[in-house]
Amino acid sequence: MTDTSDPPAPREQRPDDASAADSSPPASASPGDRAAAVAAPSSATSGVAAGKGRLGPPPWLAGGFLAPALILLGLLVVYPILYTIWRSLYDADGETFVALDNYVAIFTDSATFQALKNNAIWVAVAPALITACGLIFAVLTERVRWAAAFKIIVFMPMAISMVAAGVIFTLVYDHAPERGVLNAIAVGVHDTFKSPSPYPGVRPREQGSPLRPDGSGGFSTTAQVRPGQSVALPLVALSPAKQRDLKAAKAAPAQPGAVTGTVWADFAPGGGKPNQIDANEKGLSKVKVEALQGGKVVATATTRDDGTFRIAVPDGAYTLRLAESNFTPPYNGVTWLGPNLVTPAIIGAYVWMWAGFAMVLIGAGLSAIPRDALEAARVDGATEWQVFRRVTIPLLAPVLVVVFVTLVINVLKIFDLVYIMAPGSSIQDAQVLALRMYLVSFVGESPDQGLGSAIAVVLFLLVLPAMIFNIRRFRSEQG
Repeated sequence: MTDTSDPPAPREQRPDDASAADSSPPASASPGDRAAAVAAPSSATSGVAAGKGRLGPPPWLAGGFLAPALILLGLLVVYPILYTIWRSLYDADGETFVALDNYVAIFTDSATFQALKNNAIWVAVAPALITACGLIFAVLTERVRWAAAFKIIVFMPMAISMVAAGVIFTLVYDHAPERGVLNAIAVGVHDTFKSPSPYPGVRPREQGSPLRPDGSGGFSTTAQVRPGQSVALPLVALSPAKQRDLKAAKAAPAQPGAVTGTVWADFAPGGGKPNQIDANEKGLSKVKVEALQGGKVVATATTRDDGTFRIAVPDGAYTLRLAESNFTPPYNGVTWLGPNLVTPAIIGAYVWMWAGFAMVLIGAGLSAIPRDALEAARVDGATEWQVFRRVTIPLLAPVLVVVFVTLVINVLKIFDLVYIMAPGSSIQDAQVLALRMYLVSFVGESPDQGLGSAIAVVLFLLVLPAMIFNIRRFRSEQG
């Protein structure tokens, strides 16, 4: 049988095959010539690997471009650090070597140790509180329609400088209710549940008055009275503005079976006689008058608009007392920037500023969470709280750690907010390491830059672990 199939097509010769064929030694060549021919291509390849085909600039050119930045970094960072360490080993004048005495003073000097304790409070409270607020805000913004407006409002304080924020919150924390927002709210709530005293600061005359202080804030009669008598109880130190709203005082007539009298403001423009009701003198209304016998209150009465009162009591001797509640100073709120609350108050201002920063970063982390994981948890029957606690929080852990560590670094360096907000009477109770370093080094009659340098070194050592942790985390994420 004849084979009618087409003959196989000849193999197309590629250029590299030709070159390989040209370079291959003939069959008649000796074994030594064949080895030399095979070694020739490998020698050329090693030549390229040795640098003849290098991509990128040579090392000296890269070093030339980096040199200005390295010089600037050395002048602005490395040299100040080394000089500060060296300066911390000398005294205030920088002439006597004191070794580690300045570092010992940090923990023995009461003011510096107070600054160290305040820094510990800042680190323990502020970063955790800001991270928690940012997490709450970020979760809430995913569930409201006006999320964009809410984010703008919360993030807006980040556009304000620390100095401006300090000025704003100094007014917010002002002790006077007419200026301080918080105390205005506190006074309004307090006065809603407890009525203020009608005549704060009012008192009897120092000499010749029938009243004397009783030691509890009220005033008692110097002589005892009996039913059927009418007594005069004059008071002074009532403001003219308050007198304009009062009616004219009248003398109370004596009545059998009761003690009567008048409580009035014993002062009238143009003069008058002390302890006597003169024309244009005003009666004090709503004053609580108590009748005491044996040190116990047996009856009470409240003065009328003209200042008169009547207390019905059995026969006997009594002491009249104007109760303390008539003269208690008005409630003026809380001393937010006082020695006891100045650090929490400043931390509150710092949280107001940085909560938006935490919200934005955590919100970005939330948007990157795969929705399939959340929906799968809900399909499996998990409640929203369980989804948040067991799915959302673990997936957000890297972002939360970055936010927390960044805030720790910033909190350790806090200076300007404390310097602006803390008043002179509370500066010692509010100062932190950065502020203490400034005050010791540059303020006062005898600045001590040795101690200030030691505080700076301690502050640097406190910040360093957090910075190293952040750098390692960034490298691990990139790897």
